[in-house]
Amino acid sequence: MQVTPRDTPTGPGTEPKTYWLEHAWLGAHVEPDVAVDTDLSTGRVTAVRLQVPAPPPGATALRGLTIPGLANAHSHAFHRALRGTVQVGSGTFWTWREVMYQVASRLTPQTYYDLARAVYAEMALAGITCVGEFHYLHHAPGGTRYADPNAMGEALIAAATDAGIRITLLDTAYLSAGFGAAPSHHQLRFSDGTADAWAERVTALKTDDVHARVGAAVHSVRAVPAGQMGTVADWARERRAPLHVHLSEQTAENDACREAHGRTPAQLLADHGVLGRRTVAVHATHLTAEDIRLLGSHSTGVCMCPTTERDLADGIGPATRLQAAGSRLSLGSDSHAVIDLLEEARAMELNERLSSRTRGHWTAAALLRAATADGHAALGWDEAGTIEPGALADFTTLALDSVRTAGPPPRLGAETAVFAASNADVRHTVVGGRHVVRDATHTLLPDVPAALARSIAAVRG
Repeated sequence: MQVTPRDTPTGPGTEPKTYWLEHAWLGAHVEPDVAVDTDLSTGRVTAVRLQVPAPPPGATALRGLTIPGLANAHSHAFHRALRGTVQVGSGTFWTWREVMYQVASRLTPQTYYDLARAVYAEMALAGITCVGEFHYLHHAPGGTRYADPNAMGEALIAAATDAGIRITLLDTAYLSAGFGAAPSHHQLRFSDGTADAWAERVTALKTDDVHARVGAAVHSVRAVPAGQMGTVADWARERRAPLHVHLSEQTAENDACREAHGRTPAQLLADHGVLGRRTVAVHATHLTAEDIRLLGSHSTGVCMCPTTERDLADGIGPATRLQAAGSRLSLGSDSHAVIDLLEEARAMELNERLSSRTRGHWTAAALLRAATADGHAALGWDEAGTIEPGALADFTTLALDSVRTAGPPPRLGAETAVFAASNADVRHTVVGGRHVVRDATHTLLPDVPAALARSIAAVRG
């Protein structure tokens, strides 16, 4: 089934648009009374004017604290259908994975579009303006190709368009069940057979580059044979595209890699040219000191997903040591146990406090950068994540008068956002200068809970 995008707020336009920000976080401090002029034809900020004491004529006032749009650097949209249901009783990562496979087996291009559109609308309501979708559901159950081999990826791009947010589709090579093992019957729809076949398919995937871009991913060292990793890395390198990889999420992965190759997953990736400045390792939970040095010396980024890592009992990754070694940090909601990038930022610091029994590993400003500018950079959107002339006009406004945020002075807005606010405090989300969420209501999909309920019921059975 061909899924056709509807009209989108990131589409072309000619008229300018001005927003008046009661308080704005400009990267290092909070500034009151800021006017931001945008050009809807380019979706970019044209001017940032300080000390504007009242909204200019025709401007839209955003009251509260406005920050750059949040970047969710790691998402599996269909995992949203698991929320709540995998909390019944007890289990392990691997029993969770079996439930995930059941949901994956029921998805079609249309049902995936419906689900992803609702999930991406939920992200917009949480202030997320760009998502990195780690996509490996390529084919029909059993591995049969759709008439359009990229139908599932195109459904995700259309879903993001219709939810009003930007997307980097991280098209994922997933070729084996483990080191030397053929894909299981669940995994056949993930696999293109070889990395060359993967590259041929993904090369045919076209985007407009305005709201959607394509990157690459190696699912994991267990899912792509070592001799084929270079093909994926070369594809990304030739296109200067982001390359992501799940790394050392489980100790079982490390043990199996050492048994198969005599080295850790990070060392195996380094040997096959996967690490680098445009590469992002996701999770990076169980690393040796040498692994940390390797990632840092290659300027490989790391995406931490604290809510999923604690939900699956994966552990606490060495984020402070990775950053000290040279890795830029970003944040993702991964399995969507919750969709709240402010919680992800807060959790990264609080996890370190629990682990080290000391406070103050990152400032609130540094944590916001991980959720904004550094997250966008991890997804290949270097022109986003700041509020300044020339940047994409993507930002979100948080209430400073809710039961969570009332009290602190506005000048401590960054601290309030990271350590007190939640997704429930998002009042406005603007993408390309256009209102996607206005007064906590999605302008394109007014009843997001109903859309979630319908789309999840369709794939849960």
